[in-house]
Amino acid sequence: MGLFSRIRNFYAISAPIEQSDDISTPSGQKRYRRLAMQSFVAATIGYSLYYVCRTSLNVMKKPIIDSGFLDAAELGIIGSALLFAYAIGKFINGFMCDYCNIKRFMMTGLTISLLANLAMGILGFVGSAIPTFAILVIFATLWGINGWSQSMGSPPAIISLSRWFPLSRRGTFYGIFSASHNLGEFFSFLFVGNIVLAFGWQWGFVGSSIAGVIGVILIYFWLHDTPQSMGLPAIEAISNEQKATTEQTSQLQRQVLTNPAVWVLAAASAFMYVSRYAINSWGVLYLEEAKGFSNIDAVWIISINALLGIFGTVLSGWFSDSLFKGDRRIPALIFGVMNSVALVLFIFGGSAMWVNVLAMSLFGVAMGVLICFLGGLMAVDIVPRKASGAALGIVGVASYIAAGVQDVISGWLIESASTILEDGSRHYNFTSAAIFWIGASVISFLLPILNWKYGKKVREN
Repeated sequence: MGLFSRIRNFYAISAPIEQSDDISTPSGQKRYRRLAMQSFVAATIGYSLYYVCRTSLNVMKKPIIDSGFLDAAELGIIGSALLFAYAIGKFINGFMCDYCNIKRFMMTGLTISLLANLAMGILGFVGSAIPTFAILVIFATLWGINGWSQSMGSPPAIISLSRWFPLSRRGTFYGIFSASHNLGEFFSFLFVGNIVLAFGWQWGFVGSSIAGVIGVILIYFWLHDTPQSMGLPAIEAISNEQKATTEQTSQLQRQVLTNPAVWVLAAASAFMYVSRYAINSWGVLYLEEAKGFSNIDAVWIISINALLGIFGTVLSGWFSDSLFKGDRRIPALIFGVMNSVALVLFIFGGSAMWVNVLAMSLFGVAMGVLICFLGGLMAVDIVPRKASGAALGIVGVASYIAAGVQDVISGWLIESASTILEDGSRHYNFTSAAIFWIGASVISFLLPILNWKYGKKVREN
């Protein structure tokens, strides 16, 4: 057997085994619930630790700039390397994951990611002996590898929800799972941020790699591939749903590719991700430079949006399932407007602590809902279960290309508007970048209106 065949077999969906429990009995139901909840917890916590390995650089930008290791424009290029690689990987890996063993797929991605973080930390210690251009190339390459491996996290985690939970509860569990984004950002800002504050930015990368190791262990023990691979019937039989379509996965994926509603949602998510990553990537630096906050206060304020985002994501799926009968359009519009209002308040609301805390609280709640809805659930809702990964791939590639473009444009706008002060330090002007961020957020809540009638028709069918 050749190497390619071995790799393909290793990542293939697990073969069904003989059913060991009668799902109609209390013991069978109990075992199903236990395995489903284990998979849910592993996917949610595991993906939050993916996020620690992804957002670690955002916490370190100011210390890296202050150390003279790299400047804002160079950090923008490095950050965009992750996002562009992530975008392409999200598309390819989303399609691939529909065919894959999700446990092995997700473990592989996080292992590569934690190693990339560890390598960045080690290079930080020895980088003073390496030319700046070489450091830029090496860091961008490693962060690009990290971006590709990060794209192996979301598809298997979300596909696990499709494989283990009925349609009637998918929105609720998807909403709770989406809190992993914000939980990971919160861990990153506080855990990695405190390590950086105490020991230096190089140790921040080491800390994020340790978080990745914990995630790999959790996924290995608790994430299960399919109910059938654990001796249970398919989820359609467990939940008494209509039998899944007999069409091949490849046919269903082609239908997703030609579905205009999916592409509209992808575009809306793309502009939403511009505003999201603008705050995550540049928010700490903005508070320090434009409003005079200390590093620890700036990190704390930005971390609030990640913490409050958990509240938004946990409630989003539940209230759209319960109050709007699974229709995500109206809440998506409401929280899209809230996102733009929060950004305006953050940029133009002054330097009072309570104003910035309020802005990040509103931003976090709104972004939590939008990540859940525009970032995946609304697209998954309108495609067959067997093609969930394809829908996520389309939304993901658009979202992270936009996020990558944002990092380059924002870095250039900020750097080009900077001035050298009398003491030789550099002062950054964020006006042009801020207008760019707010404009993107407005477009993101206007675009889904194009899907209004189409989305209603799909649900009625």
